[in-house]
Amino acid sequence: MTGPHQDQQLVTGGTDLADATAALVLAHGRGATARSIAQTGLEFHHEGVAILAPQAARNTWYPNPFTAPVEQNEPGRTSGLQAIGDAIETATDADIPTERVVVGGFSQGACLASEYVARNPTRYGGLVALSGGLIGESIDRDDYAGDLERTPAFFGCSDVDPHIPAERVNESVAVLEDLNAGVEKRLYEGMGHGINRDEVEYVSGLVADLVD
Repeated sequence: MTGPHQDQQLVTGGTDLADATAALVLAHGRGATARSIAQTGLEFHHEGVAILAPQAARNTWYPNPFTAPVEQNEPGRTSGLQAIGDAIETATDADIPTERVVVGGFSQGACLASEYVARNPTRYGGLVALSGGLIGESIDRDDYAGDLERTPAFFGCSDVDPHIPAERVNESVAVLEDLNAGVEKRLYEGMGHGINRDEVEYVSGLVADLVD
């Protein structure tokens, strides 16, 4: 498809793609940039891992809260999902199989990452949803089908995040478990809308498992 995010830059970091044996595809949050999430990705990085970060047009993937009716976030939502798919394809074109590709993001980017993986089930290197969950006014578990083949999936979020209801995190976890992911969920008491050290350490370990 051609959408608002299809002509944007793909920022790279970490190990050069030509030399990498694994990849970390990261989507940034609302108002942030691909460069900023790629910089965050260096905190998870291990030698041999390429970082690929698509950029949203005007730094925003979709205009309304992720819990709004889906049609209110089009065409940004669909275009953002395509941007993630294109970044994954960049990795697979470099002979990195999807089972060695971690798909993740923060906030809006985490919502897109979890939605992409749930709607395109196969064996990934991992899913990392930092302060995010599946997109839509409500979640119907029957809308998702397939087998993630025990893809490790991490959901980390505050229990009182002003943008991400804890109940939506729980609903998203249930869908991923239905799809046969191996899910780790951590709700942090009283944390703001951000990324903490425990999340960084967990994700770093997940990424390390791909190259150790």
